[in-house]
Amino acid sequence: MAGHSKWANIKHRKAAQDAKRGKVFGKIIRELTVAAKGGDNPDDNPRLRAAIDKALGANMKKDTIDKAVARGAGNAEGESYEECTYEGYGVGGVAVLVECMTDNKNRTVAEVRHAFSKRGGNLGTDGSVAYLFSRIGQLMFAADIKEDTLLEAALEAGAEELITHSDGSKEIETAFEDYYEVKQSLIEAGFTPESAQVTMKPATTVELDLEGAEKIMALVDMLEDLDDVQNVYSNADIPDEVLEQLGQ
Repeated sequence: MAGHSKWANIKHRKAAQDAKRGKVFGKIIRELTVAAKGGDNPDDNPRLRAAIDKALGANMKKDTIDKAVARGAGNAEGESYEECTYEGYGVGGVAVLVECMTDNKNRTVAEVRHAFSKRGGNLGTDGSVAYLFSRIGQLMFAADIKEDTLLEAALEAGAEELITHSDGSKEIETAFEDYYEVKQSLIEAGFTPESAQVTMKPATTVELDLEGAEKIMALVDMLEDLDDVQNVYSNADIPDEVLEQLGQ
């Protein structure tokens, strides 16, 4: 559990870096477009609601959001994307799940395979690691928030679990379907998360030393730099002392 959260925190840092590189909007637009294929009403489509929530959190204009949703729902012309997920292993047997949205699967799989090979990993077959992950909602809160009051509000909102980390920060986990409602309920109760996202939680983790952590982070960096890659998840557990050595 702790390893999952540490990796999520690293992903949050990288999300900020991606925004600086100007990539985050393109990835969110693809996510909105694909999510809207399941219906353009966010009240009936939890995935679209989560994508819109992410877009608003990134300060995307409503007009841009609406256009992406319209394209996905078939109400406007534009590029069509399809989803594909690739599974593989990094150093030390770390499971890696790569979610992509692409208009050319042949290009995407070639780029993903190249990244795994160059960084000491290997691309696996369908189902080889996906079974290790489940989709959840995750909300992170500052260390100075009282655990008991946050827990009470979280339980009332329908959250599944509250975890307090070694630095005092709090993490609330929700079922994917309940993510938006729990987040809104907590905000209304006066608890605004420092970060909130839909993510994939591993059932088991692999603890890494400094060398292993550097190699896994290099693989994730390379994968996330690919235009077609939306999200990269792993079951790497990076201990606090290793994070400190990495400067995280």
